[in-house]
Amino acid sequence: MFENGREAREAIREGRWTGPTAGLAPGYTQANLVILPEKLAFDFLRFCIRNPKPCPLLDVTSPGSPHPDRSWAADADLRTDLPRYRLYRDGQLVAELSNLLDLWREDLVAFLLGCSFTFERALQSAGLPVRHLACGCNVPMYRTNRLTRAAGPFHGPLVVSMRPIPAAQVAQAVQITARYPAVHGAPVHIGEPEALGIADLGRPDYGDPVPIEPGEVPVFWACGVTPQAVALAARIPYMITHAPGHMFITDRLDEHLAAF
Repeated sequence: MFENGREAREAIREGRWTGPTAGLAPGYTQANLVILPEKLAFDFLRFCIRNPKPCPLLDVTSPGSPHPDRSWAADADLRTDLPRYRLYRDGQLVAELSNLLDLWREDLVAFLLGCSFTFERALQSAGLPVRHLACGCNVPMYRTNRLTRAAGPFHGPLVVSMRPIPAAQVAQAVQITARYPAVHGAPVHIGEPEALGIADLGRPDYGDPVPIEPGEVPVFWACGVTPQAVALAARIPYMITHAPGHMFITDRLDEHLAAF
């Protein structure tokens, strides 16, 4: 773990941290990343506005700039400050990369989207389990049978993250996470994974499976990996994203994103 977002970004930039970022800088907001050519950026902006649960928009860079607004992270570089990136071309995942220095272009626009890792410390502080942190693995994520609202070429399934919560504490988990609408907010579904088209919780589409203990209920939150499922479904010509679970860590404190 690192004391703050800046220390975490430095370790990532220098190759000293290459894994998932859940719990890496406790108390500091994390963000999903989507990078697109400028000609696709406005349609994706409309997609985010139409789908605020999976794509809560935090920041948009100017074309060609790899730097988010300084209020999110001073001196940050989105080409180097995430542990792992994914490159999609024409609906195919073609590469995973440790940096984007050789891929960066003057027409690229970067979007930062809220991440549910941000509210996990609040869950832990209230005594609720966060199983993937306890297991030292990535959060499980699943493609669902729910469709997003299309915008231009962008369309596809909703992706959700799952955390097992004791049945008696589910209402508390809903109340806590509802305070963070900028990072997905309250769950989109509780229990019955089959209703989301999830046949086997032990086989996530992204991330790692986690055990569900007796008396626990699977609780599902909208997930910022949704644009990656959209890239595949809609055959987006060119998209760069974070690798699932490998987020951008900001200088903003989690509690600054709490709405109430």
